[in-house]
Amino acid sequence: MAKHRWLQVSICGVVLAAVPLLLPGRYYLNVLIFIGIHTLLAVGLNLLMGYAGQISLGHAAFFGLGAYTSGILSATYQVSPWLAMLAAVAVTVTVALLVGIPTLKLTGYYLAMATLGFGIIVHICFKEFTWLTGGPSGLVGIPSLRLGGLVLDDPWSYYYLVWAVVLGAISLSLNIVDSRVGRALRAIHDSETAAAASGVATAQLKIWVFVLSAVYASVAGSLYAHFVTFISPSSFDFMFSIKLVTMVVIGGMASIWGAILGAATLTVLPEVLAVFHDYDIIIFGTILMVVMIFMPQGLTRGVLDLVGRRRLQQSAATAGRSDG
Repeated sequence: MAKHRWLQVSICGVVLAAVPLLLPGRYYLNVLIFIGIHTLLAVGLNLLMGYAGQISLGHAAFFGLGAYTSGILSATYQVSPWLAMLAAVAVTVTVALLVGIPTLKLTGYYLAMATLGFGIIVHICFKEFTWLTGGPSGLVGIPSLRLGGLVLDDPWSYYYLVWAVVLGAISLSLNIVDSRVGRALRAIHDSETAAAASGVATAQLKIWVFVLSAVYASVAGSLYAHFVTFISPSSFDFMFSIKLVTMVVIGGMASIWGAILGAATLTVLPEVLAVFHDYDIIIFGTILMVVMIFMPQGLTRGVLDLVGRRRLQQSAATAGRSDG
């Protein structure tokens, strides 16, 4: 990774390490843990959508597969949670290959509809396979993760675990997008036909990035399950897939760092707006519309452009005073 990338990740790590020391209570730590889990999901989906240009409306299914596989193995069959997480990744990779190979031959709206159908099927399975998943009532008794003799059942330890995983995923993703593979993904995004004509193995790369984004979702699902120790199908439905896509768009397409901003916005905003009771969803939708109208490239690019324009205005004003 380039030096400036390492510097960015290191600064982010130092800030994240210091944040819990400034927070007044456990509630805020819990919110930050959920932001971290959502960031992991958004980073993976951004690789697929923002860089490769492949739309997925079924990523909540991979999130659920990770959570349920890890939860069932550890709660029902007493498998070590860490081994259960690895098994969840293996299951997710298998399912992603089975789904990705045929569906990624589609493009545009057809691909979106195919992934939407996959997400709905998996959600129905979570609800109907009561003997395995607990059905609509959910799966209870999922054990917390252990690290040596330390049980990670408090927000403090889990916060550092989640964000360490997130920083690792961000570092890997930054390496990918700065590499030859990343350039090939952007070429597929711009024109799949032109990329293929230039020698890019478009089919293999699309499947590869689809599986990688599914793995990110699976790990996020396992972290979620072992933190809340209870999961139900409602956490992995179609609306959550839409929420994930919104995180990517709001944060900024083709922006790894934007995933943090998008995940934080979509996680914190509903909590803040809860004081408006029945009107919160109206205000929430209005804010999203305003952001998209005035910052169509997402919050990250919008804020950077705003800062750039402000600097130009200040430079012009300074030059004008010097001339006067």
